[in-house]
Amino acid sequence: MMTKEEHIQYWITSAKNDWKVVISLYKIKKYIYSLFFAHLVLEKLIKAHWVKDNESNYPQRLHNLVTLIEQTKLNVSSEQKEFFVKMNTFQLEGRYPDYQLKIYKLYSKKNTAKILKNVKEIKKWLLNNLQ
Repeated sequence: MMTKEEHIQYWITSAKNDWKVVISLYKIKKYIYSLFFAHLVLEKLIKAHWVKDNESNYPQRLHNLVTLIEQTKLNVSSEQKEFFVKMNTFQLEGRYPDYQLKIYKLYSKKNTAKILKNVKEIKKWLLNNLQ
């Protein structure tokens, strides 16, 4: 049976691996997929916090970043919360082709780079708060 620390480490390692996928997808101009994986990175790091801050080692099987982060002890700014709301849209849009087609033109290299920069900052903040 895994310890609480092993569960936390699982989410961190998985998020770090997914971050490599984010970068790879961005480089080959698969922006929507890159943003979908960026959502996964944040989700997994928040789930690491969830495990840290709750008795159970098994967070709910949901993908809503705002709901998950509200179940942790993290103090989230209003700007961060707004960003999590925005990132939630990529969780859906990365899964369903009709959403992808609808927003495909909205996320150019420049727009995606700006979002990924924010994800990178929040990723760092989440990792630092796991120390």
